[in-house]
Amino acid sequence: MRKYARDIEVINDGGIYATTINLGNHILTGDEPEKAGGKDHGPASHQFLLTSLGNCIAITVRMYANRKQWDLKKITVHLNMENVREGTDEKNVIYKKVFLEGDLTDEQRERLLFISGKCPIHKLLTGKIEIHS
Repeated sequence: MRKYARDIEVINDGGIYATTINLGNHILTGDEPEKAGGKDHGPASHQFLLTSLGNCIAITVRMYANRKQWDLKKITVHLNMENVREGTDEKNVIYKKVFLEGDLTDEQRERLLFISGKCPIHKLLTGKIEIHS
């Protein structure tokens, strides 16, 4: 069974790289920055990927803290990435920093940071992925 009732639809209608992304109740715009030949009308694809990860981390940590009734006031997630080449090997590295505000013990903070690595998107990105066309 597929996760969503409707497919996500991404359309490029001839405008250099800009896309319209239809998610049913939400319409987004994607693009590439000007230095990559786009018009910077929206986030680039890699920014959407990092946004998805950050969103999932924040929600997962919030759900856990709420379930435990911990005094977590605010979660801020900073993400970035780079392509790293080591000899003939190449990999993409995602950098994640999670900031937690609230009246939390050191043990609670440590647990929430651990939980941040358990969100479904983190698991998806670090697991096996197949794309069927």
